[in-house]
Amino acid sequence: MYGSGVGAGNSGLVRHAARCHGRLVHWRHPLVLTILLACAAWGASPDVPFWQEAAAQFTLSPELTNAVLKKLCVDGDGVAHVLTDRGVARVYEGRLVPDRNYRPLANAVPRDIALSPTGELYYLLDDVWLSNGDAGKPRGKVPPGLYHSIAIGYDGVIWLAGPGRLAAVHEGRLKMLPVPPTVRQWRLFPDARGFFFVADEELGAFLPDNRSQWNRPVNSVTAIAVRDGELLVGGGTGYFGVQISNGEFSTSLQTNLPVTDITCLRVAPNGLWAGTSRGVVFEAATAADITNAAVPMPLLGESRFRYFAGRRWLSDDAVVDLTVDPTGDVWVLTQTGLSKIEFRMTTLEAKAAEFERKIRSRHMRYGFSAERRLKVAGDVASGEMIDTDNDGGWSSYWLASQAFRYAVTKDPQAKRWAWETFAALERQQSIHTNRGFPARTFERTGFKVSDVERWHPSPEVGWDWKAHTSSDEIASHMFAYAVLWECAAETPPEKQRIISVVDRIADHILRNNLYLVDVDGKPTLWGRWHPDYVNWFPPTAYDRRLNSAELTATMQLAYALTKKEAYHQRVIDLFDHHGYLTNIVSSMRLLQPTPGLIHQGITLGDSWNHSDDELGFVTYWVLCRFAFTEALANRYRQSVADHWDFEKIERYPFWNFVAAGCGLPEFDADGAIWTLRGWPMDTVSWRVENAHRKDLTKMPNNFRGQETVELLPPGERPVMRCNGHPFVLGGGDGGFTEYAGDEYVLGYWLGRFVKAIGSPEGRP
Repeated sequence: MYGSGVGAGNSGLVRHAARCHGRLVHWRHPLVLTILLACAAWGASPDVPFWQEAAAQFTLSPELTNAVLKKLCVDGDGVAHVLTDRGVARVYEGRLVPDRNYRPLANAVPRDIALSPTGELYYLLDDVWLSNGDAGKPRGKVPPGLYHSIAIGYDGVIWLAGPGRLAAVHEGRLKMLPVPPTVRQWRLFPDARGFFFVADEELGAFLPDNRSQWNRPVNSVTAIAVRDGELLVGGGTGYFGVQISNGEFSTSLQTNLPVTDITCLRVAPNGLWAGTSRGVVFEAATAADITNAAVPMPLLGESRFRYFAGRRWLSDDAVVDLTVDPTGDVWVLTQTGLSKIEFRMTTLEAKAAEFERKIRSRHMRYGFSAERRLKVAGDVASGEMIDTDNDGGWSSYWLASQAFRYAVTKDPQAKRWAWETFAALERQQSIHTNRGFPARTFERTGFKVSDVERWHPSPEVGWDWKAHTSSDEIASHMFAYAVLWECAAETPPEKQRIISVVDRIADHILRNNLYLVDVDGKPTLWGRWHPDYVNWFPPTAYDRRLNSAELTATMQLAYALTKKEAYHQRVIDLFDHHGYLTNIVSSMRLLQPTPGLIHQGITLGDSWNHSDDELGFVTYWVLCRFAFTEALANRYRQSVADHWDFEKIERYPFWNFVAAGCGLPEFDADGAIWTLRGWPMDTVSWRVENAHRKDLTKMPNNFRGQETVELLPPGERPVMRCNGHPFVLGGGDGGFTEYAGDEYVLGYWLGRFVKAIGSPEGRP
């Protein structure tokens, strides 16, 4: 049933293809030129500068080990000061160290510190308050042990608070203020305009302003901030707002937040920052503020919230205090350390250059783009490059990125880097004697890491190579070779090298009856494209469609490069007698859970495999751009559009720009650029948790494995390869792996190549 021939319409395409043998389809061919012209017609989205988020974390000096971190102040010079139970610490050269700058204060342990409106640091000691600003003149005596909090008003008034006490120092005179008799524990919350609020955690909020007092009972006040005459009050269940002028509620209790257990609040020009017991939340203020490019702004997703949590951003998630400095950077004090969420203006191209520098400096292993295994969580200096199951596959994407970069810029460095990685892929075939069989990876003898039982000694002394290669590698390699051929193969020797590796792989598959045969003479687990295997899957399983496409793409590329009719005729036979074209254009809407599919003890068909989406899109590039005919290319485009319709919600650059490169009239350039902008610069696999969030719409268990309705910004998700699922709530290994980040570089330069993204200077 599943192996029947194609219908009349398909037969017409096949007959057309049969008449076109000998045609070399590459970038000079009218088919590909048509696609390129279509891309140019869309118009490139300009690469305008944007705010890039990044994290900086400050190491605690040994003297502060296990210190209690209490309060954070960033002075007018941008220096961060932290009040601890061992005195005041400050940031110096990336570390938080005891502040010994002023010798008279070097051993002091203040009760509190605060900033004046002009950014000068004030200290409250047991019996005196003082500042080193204004030539050290600000100073005043207080009764010993009575006050634990200090704040400085815009008019120079010094506010002091203690258990059951509130006082103001004006023109050198200390004046006690009346307080409600029920209030015992006071905390001072300064407003930038000079009003200071005092809160009892259990009883209420209180405002002294030298003219009137306002008191409104609330429960468990932990944070107060002022926004345009509105008092924002935070606690364990969210925050609400009241009008300062009359005490009336102005904002109802906000509970639809990522985390509602608020520990501090800070108002910024473009929104509200909240520290919580589980990270930092940003809530954008208004649409006008969101579009104000002059103000640093976190990348927003489908809501007004951004959530910064986990070791990617913070030392730990228990936020003690935070502040927004004049540049817009956010300093966050947690129970165990000090962090900063930085914002700097950059472009997509500059960001790609940063990733390229990182990859070249610490991820290149014999030409492979390698993962790093970190011996100390998050410490890239403790890392070592390791082999993985898919070194050739992942490295194919790095190779393609640099080939695209060369096609766009003609930078000889990009071409050199692409060909260096090609040499690693080339050696995957020559490091053993099984002709046309690409090894998964290779390493010097005695240093292999992954799947040690799958390695074999090489005829080259001192080397081992890894077998059991999958269809994943074939699809990825063919994509890389196709891109290199189009973009960076300019001389006859360069072209011949590509022809040779493609020919050897395709010949191996043909010689072995459409199987990838290992050194033991048996097909590998997944290297199978024979109709007996492919059509064993029903149309409800994606493997049927994917494997048909992979085999067709491989033979099309081999035929285009070598002109060997055997490759062309094998595809024709598979189309005519085994339904491979029907399989390729079969709709993704047919996919569903398919019980009973068990291959060598492995259950298939019970879930959506996101790795197959990745393999599908790398295959579509070769299918469409090296199609035998324009009529076949049009059928393939229908398949691409069908798949893209499922994947477009992910806003993933590679899916969108492959769709563009295949000639689809519709793709989401804006969504792809949004993802590129939000791509974290930190590619360490920190643990990320979002299951506890109250602002997300959780989904029931489903075939696609999608856990939320909303697509979170990339900075809120676990770092993952392009075969990861972006709609998951958590992941990561705790910071013991650093990924290369070549998916960003591939997405960006592919976008430039298909003219979906312009240059920073506005060129196409």
